[in-house]
Amino acid sequence: MMMEISQRAQNMPSSPIRKLAPYADAAKRNGVHVYHLNIGQPDIPTPQCGLDALKSVDRKILEYSPSDGYLSLRTKMVQYYAEYGIYLTPEEIIVTTGGSEAVLFAFLACLGPGDEVIVTDPFYANYMAFAISVGAVIKSVKTCIEDGFRLPSVEAFEEQITPRTKAILICNPNNPTGYLYTRKEMQQLRDIVKKHKLFLFSDEVYREFIYTGMPYISAFHMEGIEENVVLFDSVSKRYSECGIRIGCLCTKNRQVRDAVMKFCQARLSPPLLGQIVAAASIGVQKEYLHGVYEEYLERRNFLIDGLNKIPGVYSPIPMGAFYTMAKLPVDDAEKFCIWCLRDFQYEGATVMMAPGAGFYTEPGEGRQEVRIAYVLCKEDLARALVVLQKALEAYPGRQ
Repeated sequence: MMMEISQRAQNMPSSPIRKLAPYADAAKRNGVHVYHLNIGQPDIPTPQCGLDALKSVDRKILEYSPSDGYLSLRTKMVQYYAEYGIYLTPEEIIVTTGGSEAVLFAFLACLGPGDEVIVTDPFYANYMAFAISVGAVIKSVKTCIEDGFRLPSVEAFEEQITPRTKAILICNPNNPTGYLYTRKEMQQLRDIVKKHKLFLFSDEVYREFIYTGMPYISAFHMEGIEENVVLFDSVSKRYSECGIRIGCLCTKNRQVRDAVMKFCQARLSPPLLGQIVAAASIGVQKEYLHGVYEEYLERRNFLIDGLNKIPGVYSPIPMGAFYTMAKLPVDDAEKFCIWCLRDFQYEGATVMMAPGAGFYTEPGEGRQEVRIAYVLCKEDLARALVVLQKALEAYPGRQ
């Protein structure tokens, strides 16, 4: 007799970022080099001070840490945020197992079954997975590639607000689009959440990567909604430390913090070794961060220029993060991505991208789009662009 899995598990979508991994693995077994443009895994070296801290761990016991993370780490985070005009106390910061757990715990603490959270389409696909995990509902307002994924009007947001709406969720700078919210747009969001008494969930993992003269505007910079804001963050991209799984949830709302702490206590503690590495990395010299920024800026300019030179391809210029959405002249981007891995190679290489449809709520949206992460060096990006152009020329479903 076949046992049935839960409806929740059946509803859980596969990650558009990782779902094609079996095809990539098969291609590699056949000797094909795969250029990974599908995932935000930087190739930038982790700060040496972080690596040295890991190597110098001298403990007889690798113990549990406090459920909200070590005070020493949270104190360093306070100093880090102050440099960006974000003023917190250690008690207002909760260390989590990556930024993902911060999002999940905020959903668990603030959203009940059937409650709604509004996002802009396209959005980071795991938000949907976390919402399904807690029984919440994602509702979206549409942005489009033609205008660079600009924030929709206030009216577009208010059309989606119902008695079940509890929050608006943004990612700034945005994953997957690279869009950066202006001060005016952030003020519009402030006015909406204040008027309707909503939470403003703000994923600000990519604040170091802003490629414009526009200032970085945090949700915490908005006056009058201090109790509404729940900020998510991570050291994964900032210091190229995805594997240590250290993030945080920041909020001035005591009730939310107390609720989140119950879930933190249930999972016991965030990673001990990861906290040691993260604490050391916060002290990295500014030259490291500046060098990383300059490298991503060059990669962005190189990639976007190269993409828009390929016939039929269009990508707007992302203002932040290290992703872009590109529209391809194909019948179905997911079929094309699978075809690239399963049936195509050029001079022993192929490309792996994340199908754009997985970042949208509605079936059929983003069918011709892919998300591309420019986390490879320019030499690899150059070769990947050649392979992509050759693939588009050979693809049977080209339009």
